[in-house]
Amino acid sequence: MVEKSLWAQKVEQDPQHSHWYVQRFKDMAAEGADLHGEARMIDAMLPRAARVLDAGCGPGRLGGELARRGHTVVGVDVDPVLIEAARTEFGDCTWVLQDLAELDLAEAGVREPFDIVVAAGNVMAFLAPSTRPAVVANLAGALAPEGRLVVGFGTGRGYAVEEFFDDARAAGLAESVRLSTWDLHPWTTQAGFLVGILQRAASH
Repeated sequence: MVEKSLWAQKVEQDPQHSHWYVQRFKDMAAEGADLHGEARMIDAMLPRAARVLDAGCGPGRLGGELARRGHTVVGVDVDPVLIEAARTEFGDCTWVLQDLAELDLAEAGVREPFDIVVAAGNVMAFLAPSTRPAVVANLAGALAPEGRLVVGFGTGRGYAVEEFFDDARAAGLAESVRLSTWDLHPWTTQAGFLVGILQRAASH
């Protein structure tokens, strides 16, 4: 048994938290908020009809939009409430209830690798610290040979940027691009957010 993620711990403290989270994005959509900045960037990086793993998919906002744009999407999340919401709203994707620290897609019948694995929405910051290296390695292991890992998380949320890149290098990944927003603003050391794009290192 791995250490519970910070998200799982939050839900244990407040069983209504996941339901609130689902409703929050429904309300934002109803108000006309732009919820698809991540999807636009990921879509621009992909060939048509690509395979995407939405890691820490939540209620399917990102993966569902990428499916609407013609990609094959598999989403994984540890929270059953969020997975059920994704299945209800985005039935043309595959949604898997698993902990990223114990990721076993083959067990869920998913055996093909992915062109992009994306972990948006502060997924990396919600990981239990002891599981971070394993999660990064699991995500790297889901990539096709030319595939890329894309992560986005706040820099002040406990997972230091350089620690993340150290974990990525240990998992056989090389840094490709470092940005401060999903709309491609350049990285600075004062940035409050990281969007990192990585690929397999040459020797892997």
